[in-house]
Amino acid sequence: MTELLQHLINTLILGSTYALLGIGLTLIFGIMRVVNFAHGELYSFGAYILYFVAIMLGANFFVALIAAIVAGCLLGAILEFVLLRPMRGADIDTTMLVMIGAMIVMQNGEQFVWGGVAKSVATPFPELPLVIGSFSVSWLRLFVFCAALALIGVAYFLINRTKLGKAMRATFQDRDAASLMGVNIQFIYMATFAIGSSLAAAAGALLGPVYVISPQMGNLASLKSFAIVILGGLGSIQGATIGGFLLALAEELGAGYISSGYRDAMGFLIIIAVLLFRPTGLFARVERIG
Repeated sequence: MTELLQHLINTLILGSTYALLGIGLTLIFGIMRVVNFAHGELYSFGAYILYFVAIMLGANFFVALIAAIVAGCLLGAILEFVLLRPMRGADIDTTMLVMIGAMIVMQNGEQFVWGGVAKSVATPFPELPLVIGSFSVSWLRLFVFCAALALIGVAYFLINRTKLGKAMRATFQDRDAASLMGVNIQFIYMATFAIGSSLAAAAGALLGPVYVISPQMGNLASLKSFAIVILGGLGSIQGATIGGFLLALAEELGAGYISSGYRDAMGFLIIIAVLLFRPTGLFARVERIG
């Protein structure tokens, strides 16, 4: 029983960052109808910005974390303006190829700039874990969980309680009608891609210190973000949140009770089952954004 509860604690911590990845990806698809294959590279970009600001520039860890989120937002806006805006109106296959190209360029650029050697980031948190009874959790992982929950809350507030969020929901429901009502569709697309990119960068910056940072870290993150979106249903923010925690639960239980070597495989087995029996996802709805 104690082991199961420890796995559940780990699930909450990992699932919160997975949810960030999933929300960012499903937000972009739901509003822009763009399959962002570069999402995993935005995740690794956030981790590298954290490393650059915290280690190479010697800034405060929390300042570096904020810098990584802001940098992810700016990069997302640039990618939308340079790559996606000229492709507006193109078919989905064309935009997919463009984003695959962006993914390859970003990954090779990271390897060129930072090298292929994995890097680690020191944090201000104590090395000794927080122990409550028979359970233990590192202070860093506890911070990651709290920060990820806070960012998820900010994303929900932005989409459901702000004028920008109302415009985003209107664009999702009917782009032409929203444009007639005065919504700047070009700006909404840029804001959507920037916000989704910042959430991916935030997930990378939060998990970078937990593991190690490498140019290939975005590959698995990209696969998992697509798995989360498939679980929750394309375009469903609530589904992406729940899907992130479900994927983390599958990985933790698979690693704990079967083999750690099958950690990643367990989640994707669930994805195959979902695609076979409920292709629209577990939580897909008619109204999927907001």
